[in-house]
This record gives sequence, C-alpha cells and structure tokens, in this order.
Amino acid sequence: MSEVFEGYERQYCEISANLSKKLTSASLLDGEQKKQKISEVKTGVDDAEALIRKMDLEARGLQPNVKAVLLAKLREYKSDLNNLKSEMKRISSASLNQAARDELLEAGMGDTLTVSANQRDRLLVSTERVNKSSDRIQESRKVMLETEDLGIALLQDLHQQRQSLSHANNTLHGVDDNVSRSKRIITSMSRRMNRNKWIIAIIVILYFKLSK
Repeated sequence: MSEVFEGYERQYCEISANLSKKLTSASLLDGEQKKQKISEVKTGVDDAEALIRKMDLEARGLQPNVKAVLLAKLREYKSDLNNLKSEMKRISSASLNQAARDELLEAGMGDTLTVSANQRDRLLVSTERVNKSSDRIQESRKVMLETEDLGIALLQDLHQQRQSLSHANNTLHGVDDNVSRSKRIITSMSRRMNRNKWIIAIIVILYFKLSK
C-alpha cells in the first residue's frame, strides 16, 4: 500500500472522529455556541472531502489489485462523510427553527405562535420532506460517483489487458521468426549433407578404380 495514501488516511480518520464529537456536542448546545460548533463542523467536512480527493488520486496510480481495495475503502469513507453532512443539516435546520421561534416570542407574538401551531407543524413536515429529498439526491449522486469510479477502473483494467495481449502477440511473432530461421538452417544443412554424400560416393568409386 502507498505510504502517501496511508498518511492521508490517518489524517482523514482523525478529522472524521473529531467531526462526530463536534456534531454530538452541537446537538446539545443553543444559540451562538451551536452556530460556532456547526461552523467548525463545516470546515472539518471541507478538509475531509479534500483528503478523500487526494486519496482517490493517489489510489488510481497504484496496481489494479491494490487500487480496487483502496477505492472500495474510499466509497465507505464517502458514505460516512455523507451521513455526517446529513446530520449536520438536520441540526442546523432545528437550530434555525428554534431561532425563528425565539425571535417571535421576543417580539411579543406568543399568541400568534399559539394560533399558528398547525402552520408550524405543516412547515416542519415540509422541511422534513425537503431534507429527505436532499438525502435522496445525495445518495443518488453517491451512486453515480461510485458507478463512475467503477467504470474508470474497468477501462483502466481493459487497457492493461490490451497491452498484455499486445506484448504476448509480439512475443509469438518473435517465436515464429525464430522457428522460420531454424527451418531455413536445417534445410541448408540437409542440402549440404546430400551434396557431401555424392562427393563421398565419387571418392570411394575413384579409390576402388585406382586401387585396381
């Protein structure tokens, strides 16, 4: 495994653990403290996404078997990060709703709040539906990214297989050339042997004639 990838991965795991703690803390806070904590979470999410992009780039330059394992791990990291972002949005939305309610109460509109309870309920339901739709969109985008990663990995593997086949083909051509060369040498030697047989035969005949 790449040492560069491992370094990025350690940084990501530290940031991810801190984000989970900060989100838990933000859900227990109110007012400006909650806003500050959510702002810190957003910054951490940006840093985590940057590290994921770096890990993705590093993984794509490795061997196919190692790359496949690392890309699968990155998909898990992306899914975890999307869950953190969804939780952050939920906490932010709850904080905004509470802030709006507090402003109305401070303006002396407590009666209005009581009268419009049904409207608030409908607004909360609508907000929840919007959040669910946003989560579905994010999930669809994640699936698209995973599909794109898989397609790129398959294309790279096919390219490497094509190069291997081309190399094998060149090797076979080299073997064919060597076989042809060997055949020509054997044929040439056979012809020489045939000529030598006739020469030996003539020498033997002359020898017997001269000896007589």
